[in-house]
Amino acid sequence: MPRLLVVHHTPSPAMQALLEAVLEGARDPELAEVEVVTRAALAAGPVDVLAADAVLLGTPANIGYMSGALKHFFDLTYYPVLQETAGLPFGLWVHGQDDTAGAERSVLKVAGGLGWKQSAAVVSVTGDPSRDDLAACTELGGTLAAVLFG
Repeated sequence: MPRLLVVHHTPSPAMQALLEAVLEGARDPELAEVEVVTRAALAAGPVDVLAADAVLLGTPANIGYMSGALKHFFDLTYYPVLQETAGLPFGLWVHGQDDTAGAERSVLKVAGGLGWKQSAAVVSVTGDPSRDDLAACTELGGTLAAVLFG
């Protein structure tokens, strides 16, 4: 069974709402063949990534950068997974109060260094998530799960 790993840092109600929307899409009944594994960024590690067939990353934008928790995840996993995960499909959602560009750029740079393959457009949300933002996250989750069917 293909495995989708969802690594997130969810310190706010907005991030929680976006995570729930991502999981709703990833766990669509039409994609029941995909095992969805959720890990908080501070709890995820190399073993989780090595067991995954795709990764979805979620972070708030903190002072123009990804969250410290997601940075810690990358620091912990980068070298242990580097040789084994080139081409791993990934997706990303980012939430900020007024700007997400720096956080988005930082995650994409690290994922690119790992050789991961961006498999969906980044979902970038500022302020309170709208209905359209939640729908975009649901679509993101479904897209990454569907990627696992080739």
